[in-house]
Order: sequence, then structure tokens, then C-alpha cells
Amino acid sequence: MKPCRLLLALLLASVFCDGATASEIAGDAHSLAAGLSGISIAPFILLLLCIAVMPLAAGHWWEHNRNKSIVVLLLSLPIVLFFLPFWQAQEGHELLEKVKEYISFMSLLGALFVISGGIYVRGSLSGSPLGNTSMLALGALLASIIGTTGASVLLIRPLLRANVTRVRKAHIVVFFIFIVSNCGGLLTPIGDPPLFLGFLKGVSFFWTLKELWLQWLGVNFALLIIFQVYDQVIFGREEKERSGSQLEQVLQHEPIRIDGLLNFAFLAGIVATIVASGSGFLNGGRQWPWGIQEGLMIGLGIAGYFTTPSVNRTSNRFSFAPIIEVAVLFIGIFVTMAPALLLLNARGKELGLELPWHFFWATGILSSFLDNAPTYMTLAATACGIHGVDLSGAAYLNDFLSKGEAPQLLLRAISCGAVLMGANTYIGNGPNFMVKAIAEENGVTMPSFFGYMVYSGCILTPIFIVMTFLFFA
Repeated sequence: MKPCRLLLALLLASVFCDGATASEIAGDAHSLAAGLSGISIAPFILLLLCIAVMPLAAGHWWEHNRNKSIVVLLLSLPIVLFFLPFWQAQEGHELLEKVKEYISFMSLLGALFVISGGIYVRGSLSGSPLGNTSMLALGALLASIIGTTGASVLLIRPLLRANVTRVRKAHIVVFFIFIVSNCGGLLTPIGDPPLFLGFLKGVSFFWTLKELWLQWLGVNFALLIIFQVYDQVIFGREEKERSGSQLEQVLQHEPIRIDGLLNFAFLAGIVATIVASGSGFLNGGRQWPWGIQEGLMIGLGIAGYFTTPSVNRTSNRFSFAPIIEVAVLFIGIFVTMAPALLLLNARGKELGLELPWHFFWATGILSSFLDNAPTYMTLAATACGIHGVDLSGAAYLNDFLSKGEAPQLLLRAISCGAVLMGANTYIGNGPNFMVKAIAEENGVTMPSFFGYMVYSGCILTPIFIVMTFLFFA
């Protein structure tokens, strides 16, 4: 190790590592993960606090993406400098992996955002409680077909237009995030990134549909029933408080027509790219090298943008501001969470996880604040260790599932925890923040970070407790 790198290692290791000496850092960088201290996750915690508190404490300043970028840079820089001396070691490559995961993540979200933004649903849909519930039910189905991101971007604007005459509508967007942006994506590997990573590691494409349909049906049905009752109560209050018939206003509609149908072909191309990459199409059954899938998705997004009449995006009030906000915040999340994930990998067995409900809640709680895809993989690796499955194989989760019902139950718990509890916070899943930003751009006053968690705590947590006793106890 060069002298300047050694000095940098000494300075940062003294802060981030537990009892790591200079010789240990210089001679055995592989011990870095096990030696990380709790303070190494401080930048990540501070970034989460900024996302939660800054909209309340300095809302006008925080609404500018430039200022978000400054905060992200300041909090990410210590992590980048910490990993640079270990660039040639396995732990050093963790930062590179985070960057690659971020590029893959944003390639998918960006392409779906641009393509779906070019689809304009003409006419006015019904903004009645029953109409809204029907729209959310449709989104629950589409989320597993074109992914939670694709379904969210495709349906959020028509839903907002349908409710433009409504006064209280933040709760409609919150339930949209619950169902369309998260819980609806439980049925296929395309639905949510954690399930796609499991598919790449050996879980068959139809395993989720076969094993998780009952959980998908239960949680989404419960949410739709709760929403129907809740929205009906709020709508009834508006009827009493405002003059005239609100029901007549929301039921007024024009014939439905969809502009930008070519974009559905591009959406199909995104789905086909993901399936082909994971199944190793034209590559001997091996996963495509990194960069090919990402390049194709970016290309499809660009094609969708330039082949769509600009009037479609104007009608959708489309702008790049929401996706830029997601890109800025999530590069900070991906970088600063690297030490947290290393700690989980190195000390996962110390968590005492054994039973399915342990994995359901551990995966879910971590997925509420960390990216749910690597959280899924980390907990899946922990479960494999319990059953003596070697992680060196490319399809080790297939070996894990072949060991019987107990591993099947553990992976069901991990899958449900990662996908469903991503709805617990705005940062639990990529589409959450995007939908929030689009809603605010359209004049909806959304709950704060903690205000949203009040919704999730009161509505989602009881559902997850019932699921625990029904499926994982």
C-alpha cells in the first residue's frame, strides 16, 4: 500500500473500525468488514435524518435538488475516502458494486419513468371512492407485470387527474404507494428488484407466483378494503363541508382514449430485456455481463422519449424533476449504506435469526430503511448458512430451495419482508419517493417523512402482524 493510502487508511480506520491497527489494515484488508464499528453507519443515519427532517426544518431550501446534492456529497465523501485505500481488496470493491447497482437501479427507474410519462390517458376517470379503489386494484395487478416502477409512473397521473376536484387526497397517494409501488409487485421477479435478484441466483421465474400468491392476495385485498372505507368516510365529509354535489363532479368524465401506444412496446422491451438477461438468453444460460442490460434499458428509454409527441408529456405535466430528486438522494443512500451492508454480512449470524417470522421482520425492518434488494440477498445468504448451502455457486438459492419445506418457508418470509415492508417509509423502495415527488408537483400536499410513517404504522403494521401469525409463526 502506498504511503499516502496507508496514512488515509490509518486516519479513517481509527474512526470507522473497532481496534484495527495499521498493520491489520495494510496487510489484511479482508478483515475490514468484521472490524467496522457502529460509527461507520453515521453518514447513512444522518442522510436518513436529513430526508426526514429537512422538509420540515428548511423546506424551501431543501426543495432545490442542488441543495440536496450538497448534503449528499458531504455525507458520501467520508465513505468514498474510507474505501479508496482498500480498492484492490474485496471490501474496496463493495463501493464499486454499490455504484454499479445504482446505475442498474437508475437505468430501470429512468427508462420506466420516461416511457410511462409518454403515455397519456385522455378523458377523465372517476374520482369516486369506488373508482379509486378500482384503479388501485388495477395497479396491484400491473405491478407484477411491468414492475412497481412502471405501474406507478403509468397510473399515478391518471389517478391524480381523476381526483383533481377532491380537497383531501394525500391519503389516496399514500395507499397508492402501499399497493401499486410495493405490495402489488410480489408475484413475479419483474415486480420488485429483490425478487429479480433472487431469480438471478437460482429461484425459478414462477416460484414467486406459486408460493406467494396467497400472501399477495391477502395483503392487497386487506389494503383495498381499508382504503375503500377510509376514502368513503373522507369523501362523505367533503360532501357535507362543501356546497354542491361532490359525487356529481367526480363522476363527470369524457370518453377514455390512450395516446402514446407505442410506449407499451418499449415497456414490453424493458420486461423482455430483464427476463432475457436473467435467463442468459444468447449467452449460454449465463447472466449477461454487467452493462448490456443497462445499455438496452437506457436505449429503450431514449427511443421512447424521442418517438413520443411532446404534447403527451405536456398533458401529463411531465418533468425530469422527480427522477432527478430520486437520482440525487439514492446515490447518497447507495454509497452511505455500504458499511451497513458490510456489517450485516460480517455479523449477520450474531442477529440470532432462526425462525421464519424472525426473517420476515428482520428483512422487513431493514428494507424499510436500506435498499430492499441487497437486504434480501444478505438475509437470504444468512438463511443459506443456517442450512449449510455454499454461496459460491451462481444458482445457490436453487440449491437452498431443494433442501425441503423449511428453506422454502424461510425464503417466502424473506421475500415478503423485502417487498411488502418497502412500503413502510418513503425510502423503502425506489418508486415511493418518485410518486411522492409527482404528487407534490401536481399540487398534492403529501405527509412528511414521519407523517407517512404514521400512516404505515397504523395501517400496514397490523396487517403484517396478522400475516406473521397466518404464514410465518
